[in-house]
Amino acid sequence: MWPRVDGMRALELGTPDEMRVRLNSLVLSGKKTATTGLLAEYVEETEGLEYVGERLALLDVEGRRVATVEITGVELTTFAAVTWEHAAAEGEGDADLDEWRTGHRRFWSREGTPVEDDTPVVCLAFRVVEDA
Repeated sequence: MWPRVDGMRALELGTPDEMRVRLNSLVLSGKKTATTGLLAEYVEETEGLEYVGERLALLDVEGRRVATVEITGVELTTFAAVTWEHAAAEGEGDADLDEWRTGHRRFWSREGTPVEDDTPVVCLAFRVVEDA
């Protein structure tokens, strides 16, 4: 089960190090309005998918809430079917979909979960509704 903070499910982006600091700053600046997760992580953690209107606590590397985000879109798809629109909304500076895919494959492979084109993923869109 994912952590709960202030009565909300938590959103922990990337790994709890410099990566999370960078991703959170992109969210707080408004450049990052989307993220992608592996459906297998939801199954492993016995978590249901987020839903439009749900508010999540965006956590820092210490597990403290730095903002509240509201889910504006949820899509279950495959890794190969992620659109450029979604990938660009992740705000991480990828030049195109191939670069986004390469970076995400590298990340998940380092985390011990290599992805294939048919790997199910969850695409979330969100907006910041409150800074902590």
